[in-house]
Amino acid sequence: MVGEINIKHVSKTFKNVDPGQEDVVALNGFTLDIPSGSFVSLIGPSGCGKSTLLRIIGGLDTPSEGELFLDGKKITKAGSDRGFAFQGSNLFPWLTVEKNIAFGLKARHIYKAQKDDVADYIKLVGLEGFEKSYPHQLSGGMQQRASLARALVGHPSVLLLDEPLGALDAFTRMNIQDEILNIWKEHNMTMLMVTHDVDEAIYMSDKVVVMSARPSKVEEVIDIDLPRPRARSQDTFQKYRTKILDILNLGGKINDIEYYL
Repeated sequence: MVGEINIKHVSKTFKNVDPGQEDVVALNGFTLDIPSGSFVSLIGPSGCGKSTLLRIIGGLDTPSEGELFLDGKKITKAGSDRGFAFQGSNLFPWLTVEKNIAFGLKARHIYKAQKDDVADYIKLVGLEGFEKSYPHQLSGGMQQRASLARALVGHPSVLLLDEPLGALDAFTRMNIQDEILNIWKEHNMTMLMVTHDVDEAIYMSDKVVVMSARPSKVEEVIDIDLPRPRARSQDTFQKYRTKILDILNLGGKINDIEYYL
């Protein structure tokens, strides 16, 4: 199997252009191993460095310190072995669904050899009949499906998901969660997802990595030991939910009670 990620003591500091302000330390000695073929979610406070870490893994940014490896090879730049799906669909508005999905293959000059894959992935994400449609003619959910197909058509060993469902309504979001899980099972790839939705993380993941506030480190790695498909209403699901919220200090506990007269 391929798609094993090893993150070793990664730190990332953003230099502040204002000399009167301190530099921003987003990640500080972040270490994590992501097994091949697993589905892992990153969850933590806003601004804690989740998306920064994803961009570094994707080769879109570089760490200030530390190293990252994919299948034993050091990550130094972006590569076709990693697909990326963002919160917005990021489709080219002047291209049809079909041409958006084919764009990466053409850029890598492998379109002729893998032309049939475009149609296969359009079918996989349920967009048959919309091949000639433009992004503005699609619903938000359909745009996100097209974005997923574009990320997958190059056969990456790792799919990086940066809150890909955050802008969708609840019902569409749950439907696409199941579609992503079906793709994950069928293609046996590693998926790493940033999310702010605790239920989404538990529903989809083998492991949930809870990150601390900035400068971020691993607060706890929680193995989700639930059979698939998962029922959001079952007691064990709710226990995981409570545990994650408590780690994030969002469990609604009252430690000190003050009385005001």
